Amino acid sequence: MDQRIINLYDEYIHSSTISRADFLKRVTLVTGSVALTQSVLAQIENDHTKPGFVKEEELFTEYINYPGTPGEMKAYIARPKEERKYSTVIVIHENRGLNAHIEDVARRVATAGYLAIAPNALAALGKTFANEDEARNSFRELKAEDNLKNFIGAFEYVKTRKDCNGKIGCVGFCWGGAMSNNLAVNLPDLKAAVPFYGRQPATADVPKIKAALQLHYAAMDEGVNAGISAYEEALKANNIKYELYMYEGAQHAFHNDTSPARYNEEAAKKAWKRTLEFFEKHLK
Repeated sequence: MDQRIINLYDEYIHSSTISRADFLKRVTLVTGSVALTQSVLAQIENDHTKPGFVKEEELFTEYINYPGTPGEMKAYIARPKEERKYSTVIVIHENRGLNAHIEDVARRVATAGYLAIAPNALAALGKTFANEDEARNSFRELKAEDNLKNFIGAFEYVKTRKDCNGKIGCVGFCWGGAMSNNLAVNLPDLKAAVPFYGRQPATADVPKIKAALQLHYAAMDEGVNAGISAYEEALKANNIKYELYMYEGAQHAFHNDTSPARYNEEAAKKAWKRTLEFFEKHLK
């Protein structure tokens, strides 16, 4: 696919100032026709009807609520069926809220022997959304400080569960990758954080990090990658344990298998294997 189209899509999904009509008009200028634009959309947009990798019946799953700001938070829980204490991983979604893909990622975490909790940032607004555009635009209504409190709230909630052993890490994607970095800054008891193509925290906050970090980046993701150098310099200066991986030829969101044009199977499998090995080392 033309890289210009992928760049336009990344700009569209990460900006609340570009309408869908504007995005389609700009893509059509590249493709040359409305028909070709519709064909391109089928390849680049997320298909949430795609079956997940892990079936729900293989695990114990449930939806739970916990206190949030301004409203109650909701989250999806997945773990092995055996009732015992597990190390826990907070799974943090992209900027569309909790969806079937992220629930499937939570089940992948659970099949590796963890208690997974996947909160929905948008639940705090107390409303539902007809489509991804509505969800994306609603992120503007969420205050950054409230988001942080609500994900710290997930950390505090799981510690109260009988199936949590108190060892907690997180993994996040895109918006969730940035939140994973922020949790590492703000939770001294967090054991491990794995941001996938997430924006970096302020370098002044890096000394607060106590968690081990594993950072995954896509070589074609120029916007997010612009902050790598300063972040890595600060991590080294403060002796923070970290691993950094760059996936050549990969696009932003390369781990999301519901987007055919951006999903990179080789990079996704390699990154996920590294993620589970990292959690095995720091959470088990």
